[in-house]
This record gives sequence, structure tokens and C-alpha cells, in this order.
Amino acid sequence: MARVEEVIGDFVQLKKAGSNFKGLSPFSEERTPSFMVSPVKQIWKDFSTGKGGTVVSFLMEHEHFTYPEAIRYLAKKYNIEVEETVQSDAQKEAAGERESMYLVAEFANTYFQNTLHKTESGKAIGLSYFKERGFSDETIKKFQLGYSTDEWSGFTDEALKNGYQLKYLERTGLTVVKETKQFDRFKGRVIFPIHSMSGRVLGFGGRILANNEKAAKYLNSPESDIYHKSKVLYGIYYAKQTIAKEDNCYLVEGYTDVIQFHQTGIKNVVSSSGTALTPEQIRLINRLTKTITVLFDGDAAGIRAALRGIDLILEQGMNVKVCTFPQGEDPDSFAKQNTKEELQHYLNDNAKDFIAYKASLLMQEAKNDPIAKANLIRDMVTSISKISDQIKQEIYVRECSKIMDISEEVLFSTLAQILKKENADFRKTQQKEQKAFEVIKAAAPAKKVDVQFELEQKIIEILLLYGNHQEDFEDLIYKENDAGELVLEPVIQQARVFEKIYLDLQDDEMQFGNENFKSIYYLLIDFLNQNDEFSIENFIQNIDPPLASAVTSIVMNEERYSLHNWEKNNIYPKPKGQNVAQLVSETILSLRCFLIDQKVNEFKQTTQNTTEDHSGVLEDVLNYSNLKMLLSRKLNRVL
Repeated sequence: MARVEEVIGDFVQLKKAGSNFKGLSPFSEERTPSFMVSPVKQIWKDFSTGKGGTVVSFLMEHEHFTYPEAIRYLAKKYNIEVEETVQSDAQKEAAGERESMYLVAEFANTYFQNTLHKTESGKAIGLSYFKERGFSDETIKKFQLGYSTDEWSGFTDEALKNGYQLKYLERTGLTVVKETKQFDRFKGRVIFPIHSMSGRVLGFGGRILANNEKAAKYLNSPESDIYHKSKVLYGIYYAKQTIAKEDNCYLVEGYTDVIQFHQTGIKNVVSSSGTALTPEQIRLINRLTKTITVLFDGDAAGIRAALRGIDLILEQGMNVKVCTFPQGEDPDSFAKQNTKEELQHYLNDNAKDFIAYKASLLMQEAKNDPIAKANLIRDMVTSISKISDQIKQEIYVRECSKIMDISEEVLFSTLAQILKKENADFRKTQQKEQKAFEVIKAAAPAKKVDVQFELEQKIIEILLLYGNHQEDFEDLIYKENDAGELVLEPVIQQARVFEKIYLDLQDDEMQFGNENFKSIYYLLIDFLNQNDEFSIENFIQNIDPPLASAVTSIVMNEERYSLHNWEKNNIYPKPKGQNVAQLVSETILSLRCFLIDQKVNEFKQTTQNTTEDHSGVLEDVLNYSNLKMLLSRKLNRVL
């Protein structure tokens, strides 16, 4: 059985929060966790976006899987065999636009691997190149490396022959179409498939092997509906578990750097694939760890250029370290020449704090140039200003003061100026937003609490959490005493929660006002009545997605408060599950009382401003009033 916390833990760093797990939302930009996973209920809820559901719905939402693909992914993860059927041309054509692009990418990935391993040119050219780089057969197969022949349309012809449409070959960038001609984008190149965090092929990188000055050495898939290079990190699929385990991510520049490190035994490494680091890529890492170690080769110019992007990492509240390799070495070559122990030892000894490293590097460049030194001081302080932790800020200011030989007072003063400007800009933005909010607030007064909605939602929640529980319910019924008078006496009746709720609501012929709740209620009663064993996960999987989303929101609504760590402030919320029978009785009685008040108000409206005889209506009002008095006694409070 797939465990929701295990599967989602491959994509999000989860931390224990009571009986649940919490983490940063994978669907929005945030620094404070609002994503909750419940192992007991086997569901998840993202309070920042409102999304939620089962492990299957998470994969469909996060990885854009179809339902069968999500099942296939889980089967592969848990080593369960799934019987596959070959897709017909009609089925391929019926697949959605986005899904068709994924199918094309998967076909291309298989084609390039087969070309590498099973053709003469693939073995002689592509496989020889990878062997020269020092990659073992196991590594080549693990990273699904491939080769595209030097023919103009070898891949395209094969794809069309297998029923894949030209428009999807073009949209994924695998085929270039110019007027009536079409040719392979990656012809004559070794292929590096680029995977999503779940292992789905999104695009490709290709390195040319022929000496062609006009052609780019490396070529990536163009932007498409399935491939956004600013949101993808090469190697994240192979690195995610080790990143979370080691609580550190090594960031390199190229494909071969990642592969060589992995082969040496250092697996928590990813690459931005030669592009400048983006906020989306940083957030991808941030979901797994708070620490990034950036690895540079000995090229000083390259280091200087890369440093400019690291401020983005600091803005995300992450810890950044930097490690450089000896002159003439890069991560690929250094890993190739050393064992895992030697490489790990070097990384541990040479990884330096980013701020201290940057200050030392810039000081060497400025040397005795006062203007350059003044600029670097402002540059350094700007980097420090990106750090949200004030204690860290002060430590870095003191450290930089020693390295740059300048007083702490000057650095603190410069930092204050930068922060003041940033705060002023922030306040301006807030003021604009506040004005907009005030206009909205004036136009739309606060809505009153919808009592009926809240009570109906509570009934659904009770059914979901305790529907199959056997409870002792206390009720008050009229009995004749020794004097012949009718008096209320308590009676204990044992019943399952869903039976109690159903019978009580049937007695009054009560109907839900909210259509979603009404649909969920009858589905729940039917499901509980037919199944001795009940799980929220199974129930959600058997109802329509909109209703499933509503169910997740109801069940996880109270769990969001555990995100706030109340216990640290000596506040201990009452655990759910205590005195279920009382909760059931009070909720039903409260709803009945609310509906009685509604009915009485309707009667009052009927009798106002008319001269007709309303004796029958008045009798109904009296009956409802007496019923409300009885309910008041059952609830043991004035209504």
C-alpha cells in the first residue's frame, strides 16, 4: 500500500507536526509551511492554494500525471507489477495535448537509448564518447543517456512511422519544421534526458561531437508546455532523497558534473544546466533542504559572474556555501580522479561560507583601488541585507569588517541605509495594497457567519472521522412516572455514529441546504452502510474530484492549527475524538434548533400584514416552540 507521507516526501521535505507532517507548499511561493500530510487519514492538504486529496491526486496535480500514470508510478516505486496494454493509434490521438507531448518525449527517450546501444553508429560514436568520459555501463543506463544519429530525419521518420503526430514532435522541439521540410533538432548529438522530480522526461540536452564551429556545442529542448528550463534542475530525480537525507545540495554547472559525482558516490548534486540560477529552481531545492553548496571550477571570471546569482538563494532564507576546485579542474574532472572518500573530504575541508568567501575574493580584486573597494563594500553589504535573520546579519558584518579591514560602524551604517530604502519601497507597496483593500472593504461588508453551513460541514466531518465508531448515546425520552405524569428520563442507546445521524435527520425530514454537503452526505451514508471497514482515502478515490477536494478541505481544516506550534506557548488544543457521542448529539440538536428558528420566522412572515385566519399556523409555531424547549433541555442550555 502506498504511504502518502513516503510518496510526497520524495517531493517535499516533511517535518513531524504532532500526528501529521508539514512542509513548504510545492504549489506556491512561501517560507512558512502551510502544506499538511496526514498519515492516519492518508490524505494531504495545501492551505496556501486550497488543493488537497490522496496520494494519487498529488501525483496528478504535481507531476501532471493521468490517473493510470500515477498508478504506474506508485507500482514502480513499490515494486508492484502492472499489466500494460499497447496503445493503439486511436488512443494516442485521443490523449490530451499535454499528455501527447509527454508520450512523444518518452518515445524519444527510448529511441535515443536504443540508438546508442543497438546501432553501429551509436556504439562507435555515442557510446565511445561516454566511455571516454569515464562513465560505466551502469551509469549510462541509469541516467538513460542516448544518441541521435547524424541523419537529417532519422528520429522524426521513426516517430511518424509509430503513429506520433508531427505537431507534437514540433511542440516538444524534437523536430524542427520549416515550410515543407522537417529535420531532427538533435541530429549527430549524444543525448542527456532531463527528468522531473518524479522521473518523467520533460526535455533533452544534446552535445555535438563533430567539429562544427557553426553549431552550438550544447543544445537544449526549447520551452514548451512540459519543459520550462527555469523550473527544472538536471539530476533532481536522482538526487532528491539524498539531498533530504544529507540536508545539503551540491549545485554544479553541467550534465557531466552531475553524472560523474553520482558515479563517484556523491548523489546529492544537481545542475542548472548552464543557465543562470532562477528563483523557481531555488525553491525546488528549498523544499528538500535549507543548505546549498555551490561548486565552481578554477575559472575566476566564471566565479565572479556566478556570484551575482547567489543573492537569490539568500533571499529565500537559505544557507549558502561555496567550494572551488584547483586551477584547471572542474567538478567532473576532479570527481573522476578521486575516490568518494577523497572527494567528500575535499568538499568538507574547502566548502566556505558564501559571505566570507565573496568578501575575500572581492578584496583580492580591489587590492589598492579605493573606488573599487568602496563598490565592493556596498556589494557585500547588499548581499548581507538579503539575509532575513538579524543575528546572522550581525555576525557577517563583523566577519566582513575583519576581512575587508573596515570598521563595523561603517558597515552597519551602510546596511541600515540599504534596509531603510528597501523598507521604504516595501511600505509604498503595502500602502498601495492597503488602499486597494480599503476600497474592496468599503464595497463589500464582512459576511455574517453562515450557521447552517458550519453545522452541516461539522456533520460531514463527524461522519468522515467517526462514522463507523460504535458509541453510547444518551437521549431524553418521555416516560410515565408513578404519579402518572410524563417526565423526561435519560436513556442510553448504543449505535454506530452514521446510523445515529441518519436516523435523527430522517425523523425531522431534514435536508442539507448546501448541495455539495448534501451529495457528500448521501454518498457517505451509502459507503458506510455497505463497507464494514472505512478509510477516507478509499472514499475520496470513489467520488468525483470536486467533491473529493471538498472532503479533503473539511477533514484537514482543523489540522492547519498544528502548523502554528501552539504547544510552545503552553496552549494545548483539545484532541478530536474525545466524547464523540456528545459532539454528535450537540451538532445534530444545534442544527435542528437552527432549522426550527428558520421555520418559525417563515411562519411569522406568513402572518404579517394579512387579516386571514392563521390559527393553524399559530398552532404549528406553538408545536415548534415546544420542540425547541425539549431540545434545549437535551442540550442542557437555553436556546
